Amino acid sequence: MTNENVGKEKGYGISRRQLLGSAMAAGAFTIIPSYVLGMDGKKPPSEKLNIAAIGVGGMGANNTRRCADAGENIVALCDVDEKLPGTVKVFNEYPDAKKYKDFRRMLEQEKGIDAVIVATPDHTHTVAAMMAIKMGKHVYVQKPLTRTVYEARKLTEAARQYKVVSQMGNQGHSGEGIRLMCEWIWDGAIGPVREVHAWTNRPVWAQGIDRPKETPPVPEGFDWDLWLGPAPERPYNPAYHPFAWRAWVDFGGGALADMACHILDPAFWALKLKYPISVEACTSTRMSGDGWGKVGVRETYPQASIVRYKFPARGNMPEVKVNWYDGGLVPARPEELEPGRQMGDEDGGVLFVGDKGKIMCGCYGMNPRLIPESKMEAYKRPKKTLPRIKDGIDGHEKNWIEACKGGVAASSNFDYSGPFTETVVMGNLAMMNPYKVLEWDGKNMKFTNDETANEFVNPPYRAGWTI
Repeated sequence: MTNENVGKEKGYGISRRQLLGSAMAAGAFTIIPSYVLGMDGKKPPSEKLNIAAIGVGGMGANNTRRCADAGENIVALCDVDEKLPGTVKVFNEYPDAKKYKDFRRMLEQEKGIDAVIVATPDHTHTVAAMMAIKMGKHVYVQKPLTRTVYEARKLTEAARQYKVVSQMGNQGHSGEGIRLMCEWIWDGAIGPVREVHAWTNRPVWAQGIDRPKETPPVPEGFDWDLWLGPAPERPYNPAYHPFAWRAWVDFGGGALADMACHILDPAFWALKLKYPISVEACTSTRMSGDGWGKVGVRETYPQASIVRYKFPARGNMPEVKVNWYDGGLVPARPEELEPGRQMGDEDGGVLFVGDKGKIMCGCYGMNPRLIPESKMEAYKRPKKTLPRIKDGIDGHEKNWIEACKGGVAASSNFDYSGPFTETVVMGNLAMMNPYKVLEWDGKNMKFTNDETANEFVNPPYRAGWTI
């Protein structure tokens, strides 16, 4: 939205240039309100986006506030649980915004929406985002972009087809650390990278458990059917909402999908990855309805897992193995790391193993360092070549806003974050079929050596839901 369009807001229907011309023609006594021209230091109405948010009781609250703090209009809010404390707080913060439970009704009725934030549980990301995209709305979707491989592919294609601005909510992608990692690796700081290890402290919720048998009443103000959305029908239980839904296969993606979109991001970008050629998972044993000792994913993701991806050579970069650890599992401590020094940070980290050395960083790619520290001190850093995002991690939403207004593409737009999400959630397929190397055909979204492993690539939606 440029200054040329100021004045086209409701009721004006003319551009700023036309408005100025009309004023001059009418004579010196014509007075144009300063707020229309933006001369009072505030954004003229037509320079602001009209933003709606779907799912505001959790992380969506932060996304919404950052858009409001950037000066944009919050015109509509939607959450299926109107009594949830987080929802109540956000609803009260924006008294002029229209309130809804059903995002479909909101998008149909609020004709002036320019852009939409989607911060629901993973299983409803795609149905909400796809509806907005097909209506020509720009979209900001929390990580992981989708729950399944197929959904990620379809959202990526739709954003491109409908020419909307897109952004996944992996804020580390707008940070300084990930850019330094790219520039150093591309500079040859540790030589060709053939191995990567990434880990997280998640899950911090119960996994490896069975479906609860209790069927308590649905809380007042909460629409359980809308919350289920496209997921298979089941009775309400507080084990799912509002916090622990990530553990459940029907609703989330476990520790991997929750944190790999942050932690694996530097590896995916710096090593120019796309589709892996194989994946293998080792998972903790768990109790299932069939008794002790069962492995693989059924109702919930395992308590702990290791996922091993293999990617082909890319340009002048060799084949690389990327290893993921969660549930308290971590890679072997590198010999180069000084005694007492922490690996990564409290949320996890990444270790790049090159022919000439190693680089380690924390979650979001923060605090990258060659190890040991003596190598970092001796390293002559290259010039910064990647564009920086204003305010870094804290500017991720504003980066999307600026792209919506005609700026450069958002940093984690779906052309990047879509294939990245495909790779991340594909690891969950391996957890469902552990202890075997699954060969992956990325172009066609299927495993070529195990048909049963393909069942979760595009599982069916509940009747009445579609993309």
